[in-house]
Amino acid sequence: MFKYKQEGRIVMIKSTLKVLAGTAIVALFAGNAQADTLRLLTWGGYAPDEVIALFKKETGIDVKVTKSNNEDMISKLRATGGSGFDLAQPSQDRIAGAQREYGIYKPLDLSKINKAQFIDSMFKSTTSQSMVDGKVYGVPHVWGTSGLIVDKSKAGWVKDYTDLCDPKLKGKVSYRLKRPTLIGFAFAMGMDPFAAYNDKAKYAEILSKVEKKLISCKGNVKAYWSGGDQLLNLVRSGEVVAAMAWDTGGWKLNNEMKSVTFVAPKSGALGWIDSFALPARGKNDEAAYKWINFVMQPKIAAMITKAAGNFTASKGADNYVDARLKAQFQESFPQEAIDNIKWYPPVPAGLEEMEGKVLDRIKAAKSN
Repeated sequence: MFKYKQEGRIVMIKSTLKVLAGTAIVALFAGNAQADTLRLLTWGGYAPDEVIALFKKETGIDVKVTKSNNEDMISKLRATGGSGFDLAQPSQDRIAGAQREYGIYKPLDLSKINKAQFIDSMFKSTTSQSMVDGKVYGVPHVWGTSGLIVDKSKAGWVKDYTDLCDPKLKGKVSYRLKRPTLIGFAFAMGMDPFAAYNDKAKYAEILSKVEKKLISCKGNVKAYWSGGDQLLNLVRSGEVVAAMAWDTGGWKLNNEMKSVTFVAPKSGALGWIDSFALPARGKNDEAAYKWINFVMQPKIAAMITKAAGNFTASKGADNYVDARLKAQFQESFPQEAIDNIKWYPPVPAGLEEMEGKVLDRIKAAKSN
């Protein structure tokens, strides 16, 4: 009897161990399956197929890409409490506000990021702008600017936004009636609108001065452009010889017209940065950090520039892009021009309404 009980017990123990072992194996495979996939919420062109293939070859990790934009990213992560994705790419000025309001991100561990691969000024800007309660929530990836597109054969002396108002350019200028124009002119007039963001009275004072300047400049404006193609065609036809627009537009025109290119204004180009941020309930932080460090390698970053059309914050990546684009970039952005970029900070509530009223008054005013 005793022997039978002992044998039965042994059989039971063995059966239990088999079940536990099987459960452990299933859990192990499930964990590995999860660990081998990075769920990336990003913009079009930021994760090209060839880069994903190289990443998988090096790390064994698959990348599942969901294309999005700022509003959609916030909406998706807000709806799930920050789950469903392991890495997201919101613009740097869309992180801190969303984190304070919805708690959709988790702090970054900067010790796991190869900071030496980043352009210093961009890294400092993004980590500063994305900080909440002393914790960093974003590091930079893809960036671009607005500044000046100039036909140097006809207006080579144009170096800053306010030069667009020179009487010699009457009827030959174009820019948008949008907030970047207000911001750019403010900087060129010796003011710092970003420093006044949290002081509405001060910001209103700056806007008032810019409004007067832009009204006095209306006689120089051939057209307020609203679409990129419209502006490019105005420059191609020779109707416009100096304009405020994006860097990529200037380089595109330079491919067609050697005398036309993008110029970083003396007071600083206005810059945007799309960043890397960890969703609050992402399950594969390790893969996210590996992806960040992988794509910030200069040669890999150059592949992303080719796909997206914009440069990244990878230090030295411009040395690996197409030779023509490299020359255009280096002419427009010597190091001092990069360090002088005015990066957009988060916009406090109420400012856009103030700007809208100013822009409406400029549009309605009679040209001089």
